[in-house]
Amino acid sequence: MSALWATFQRELRAYFFSPLAYAIAALMLIFNGILFIVIISFLANPMSQPGPPFELFFSLSWLVLLTVTPLLTMRLISEERRSGSIEVLMTAPVTEGQVVAGKYLAVLAFFASLWLPTVVYAVIVGAHTELDWGTVAAGYLGLFLIGALSLSIGVMASSFAKNQVVAAILALAILFCFFFVFGWAKDLVNGQAAKEVFGYLDIFAPMRDYAKGVISTRSVVYCLTSTVFFLFLASRALEAKKWR
Repeated sequence: MSALWATFQRELRAYFFSPLAYAIAALMLIFNGILFIVIISFLANPMSQPGPPFELFFSLSWLVLLTVTPLLTMRLISEERRSGSIEVLMTAPVTEGQVVAGKYLAVLAFFASLWLPTVVYAVIVGAHTELDWGTVAAGYLGLFLIGALSLSIGVMASSFAKNQVVAAILALAILFCFFFVFGWAKDLVNGQAAKEVFGYLDIFAPMRDYAKGVISTRSVVYCLTSTVFFLFLASRALEAKKWR
């Protein structure tokens, strides 16, 4: 546990001292701010159909997840493999699982901190109109769970590749499948079993539910088990490269 905690602290400090991380944070906050303004302006238009602003906000959060998570995770393991520092790390009394878990928890904590300023949007809306805080909380929970899954895919991609750019592209390709391809395949395949499999893998379905304030056991289990699965693959990939 001490090795995991040490890895977590090391990686979290690296994020808060990284110019790239701050650039990503700034772009993300600017994007979310513009998105929030556009949604409020759209709903304030008398010609538009009224609706809950945060349902639209959380429904469009896939734009951030698809672009930001590969950038946050691409250096975690691939950079250490490229520089050779991973060999020094793996000779220390620490397991592959502890290394992966420590790095993953650090990027997850940093990712969650990037969304904290958006709570101000809910406060602003709540000050001017009635707001269902339960629905907002469900939206943030869904954003955290799907973000956790997306980050685990990024960590796995970083463990597979030795180049940061390759790791980011690989993570983006896998995320694209979860956000788009599986949903399209569900409508294209004929077999009922195949439809159910692709429908289960489709991330958009639980994302829409979370945006509406609906929390299902199935979607929570799906996000948690998939996250553990991808982190397991990352640890196995790190173990395999340890002996090369």
